Amino acid sequence: MSQQLANYDDISVLFFNTTLKKSPTTSHTDGIIDASRKLYEKAGAHVEEIRTIDHAIATGVQPDMTKEGWDKDSWPQIYKKVVASDIVIIAGPIWLGDNSSETKKLIERLYANSADENDKKQAIYYGKVGAAMLTGNEDGIKHCSSNILYSLQHVGFTIPPEADAGWIGEVGPGPSYLDEGSGGPENDFTNRHITFMTWNTLHFARILKDAGGVPAYGNLASKWRDGNKFGFENPEYRK
Repeated sequence: MSQQLANYDDISVLFFNTTLKKSPTTSHTDGIIDASRKLYEKAGAHVEEIRTIDHAIATGVQPDMTKEGWDKDSWPQIYKKVVASDIVIIAGPIWLGDNSSETKKLIERLYANSADENDKKQAIYYGKVGAAMLTGNEDGIKHCSSNILYSLQHVGFTIPPEADAGWIGEVGPGPSYLDEGSGGPENDFTNRHITFMTWNTLHFARILKDAGGVPAYGNLASKWRDGNKFGFENPEYRK
């Protein structure tokens, strides 16, 4: 009996490519993004990719850094695309076993808007799905993914099971993902994880969208400040 797949043509996916290479220089990160993008598009989802280094995204943890002395800041306009997306994937390279500076900056800017609220008065990223993709030619996928996924869930994103994928080849330094003969695009383990990540983010985005997001009980900061503790009992007041 074949499984009936859901309709995903109202799901929007935003990839952030945090390579250190400006366009049009070839980005190995773009290679793994493309493998996932094709699956999303086959499912009917709408996909957009932003290469962060091509934009004047200021460094800082405020929503608009031009108010903090920076001459330019592209983040406020890019942030509107985040708000409009159902799935946000941070994809980037690994350097010295860690995430790139562009990845770190992006996470800081997402954090800058984490006090914004959705129409339920929840943190703005509630109801959105997050995931991570990495590529390099040494090691660090699990370390880098855990940092990205922790950061995303901490500011409100929902993280599905197996929500990361990557390719690093042999312990290096060695060939990068798109280098001739690297074996990256043909690697079964990588391709399986890319596929599982893509479908799991789609499934969770569908579930959340159909449910109207995450229920707004037990997670509203404004209610907590007003004295509604959602059933929490402070031991100091117990008899």
